[in-house]
Amino acid sequence: MKVQAKVFLPGDVARALAEVARRTRRSKSEIMVAALASYLSPDSAEATEAAVTRRLDRMSRQIERLERDVTISNEAVALFIRTWLRNAPTIGSGEEQLAADVGRERYARFIETLARRLGTGRLLRDEVAMDRPSTDRA
Repeated sequence: MKVQAKVFLPGDVARALAEVARRTRRSKSEIMVAALASYLSPDSAEATEAAVTRRLDRMSRQIERLERDVTISNEAVALFIRTWLRNAPTIGSGEEQLAADVGRERYARFIETLARRLGTGRLLRDEVAMDRPSTDRA
């Protein structure tokens, strides 16, 4: 037995329903019945929970990758700074302008190199993963 029901839909929802009905070659009633049955299904809560769990798992993996990348970046910068501080010569009083000019030139080369490297898609994090010694020794 079918019972007629009158439903009021916002304009955007009505247009989306009409578009789906046209594209799938199904009646609007069929689509509404399927949507309502899905919504009222006792499995609906379990399906929603499963979907949320999948999304949370994906987000957890993304956060773990971000944490790894930030750790690599921090360690690389710290290692560079420590090496630079250890090896940088002291500047005499008359050489300050020369040192500033050399610094600007080196910085410009650094930015060019960084842009070129990012443009190629090769990232330090990928090299770190490749350079890591294998622990699977037989």
